[in-house]
Amino acid sequence: MLLRVRTAVAQLVAGLGAGAGGQPPAEPGGDEGSPADASFCRPAFLQLTAEELRRADDHAGRAVQSPRDGRRRLPWSTGYAEVINAGKSQHNEDQACCEVVFVERRPSPRGRLPSREGSGELDRGRKGFYFHYWALFDGHAGSGAAVMASKRLHLHICEQLRDLVDILQDPSPPPICLPHDVTAGPAEPSRVPLAEDNGEVPNDAVPRFHLEKAVSHESLVIGAIENAFKHMDDQIERERASQHLSGGCCALAAVYLLGKFYVANAGDSRAIIIRNGEIIPMSREFTPETERQRLQFLAFLRPELLGKEFTHLEFPRRIQPKELGKKMLYRDQNMNGWAYKKIEEDDLKFPLIYGEGKKARVMATIGVTRGLGDHDLKVFSSNIHIKPFLSCFPEVRVYDLTQYEHCPDDVLVLGTDGLWDVTNDKEVASVVMEVLTSYEPNDPCRYTMVAQELVVRSRGVLKERGWRLANDKLGSGDDISVFVIPLGGPGNYT
Repeated sequence: MLLRVRTAVAQLVAGLGAGAGGQPPAEPGGDEGSPADASFCRPAFLQLTAEELRRADDHAGRAVQSPRDGRRRLPWSTGYAEVINAGKSQHNEDQACCEVVFVERRPSPRGRLPSREGSGELDRGRKGFYFHYWALFDGHAGSGAAVMASKRLHLHICEQLRDLVDILQDPSPPPICLPHDVTAGPAEPSRVPLAEDNGEVPNDAVPRFHLEKAVSHESLVIGAIENAFKHMDDQIERERASQHLSGGCCALAAVYLLGKFYVANAGDSRAIIIRNGEIIPMSREFTPETERQRLQFLAFLRPELLGKEFTHLEFPRRIQPKELGKKMLYRDQNMNGWAYKKIEEDDLKFPLIYGEGKKARVMATIGVTRGLGDHDLKVFSSNIHIKPFLSCFPEVRVYDLTQYEHCPDDVLVLGTDGLWDVTNDKEVASVVMEVLTSYEPNDPCRYTMVAQELVVRSRGVLKERGWRLANDKLGSGDDISVFVIPLGGPGNYT
């Protein structure tokens, strides 16, 4: 076991792995169940020529790529920039998607809720609403999962929102139970009407001895996004063999819907809002360290997942056989602090979580604990699956744009870990304010320039000792992708 772990760690340090790449995102009206090609390309909105694509794939030059002037402009004049890694993988394993998606109301035979004024017929007579969508996918061990997610996740979100079209546009509380589904067949004759059907409690109804939980419209959108991530992960699992989908990916998505931003994160990419110089975190990283107790608790409940080769307990360092019987610091799934315990034979197994910071790994294999894919990931040279410890569900944070007055310099920044590994929140905010002040507020290119500057500064400059930052520290050798989204939207600044 120890030899296998050492070999796995050596591979991680060396940056070995399958090649990566991308494919343009699917158009919003595509068939959700149709296959997704995982061949190499970059995001469609970049509209790269063959020569530009070759330069984008050059590890030596690491040219920064952004949407060009005169080509398709991203919604809200969003800025985007990316750069390939310094050689850790064959291609750029990051993927990106930016879409405006129409959500069409799902047909229903009865029980239709009244729509609010102004929400009526849109887009050629269809009833529904639009949402804006930006997403970054940081692939690992191959590009397949990131490519498919970049083409499909927004369609899964759209599908999950279809039941909510009228509900979200009606100011009254959401119904506890929706009307009978037309596809499920006719309702049973003996069915007792629900209180939600007509707003009245039948005289012969069974008395209720508990209160119904109040559910907000906001929480419905959060649930839709969470379910969409799960359906996306399920699709990757179903099609991984036929579509040759390798590896997995972290996913960071921002959805603007009915005046609110919903930022969903599963992995170690991050998002922050910069408003009037104030920094508002909109996500957190999910790593073996930040999710230690969840992982340990699962291993405690289901020890068979550890394959008799790992222990769920954490120790400050590896235990030596000669230390059996001694007392050493440890902590389990219930502890934030540390305590001493007598070392037993079982404690000599390799820890479920080992390492610190960016070097922390689950089962000496993977450094992120949430994301999409990784269905075939196993501990090196073993049959121990790691997927049970990985969650595809994101954490969703909400920002209500209607509660604040925004100026053209207020932005939402989305970045993969290639940005955040070498740059902190304050440094990012400083670059944003520095670049924006050098451009006119109505210049639509200013946000692209911010994204480019963030990528350039985190990549650094190539010197004799590799890519170096301005302070001569090592620059990011990872793929770097950044969205800069103005919070005022398309000219709606107050």
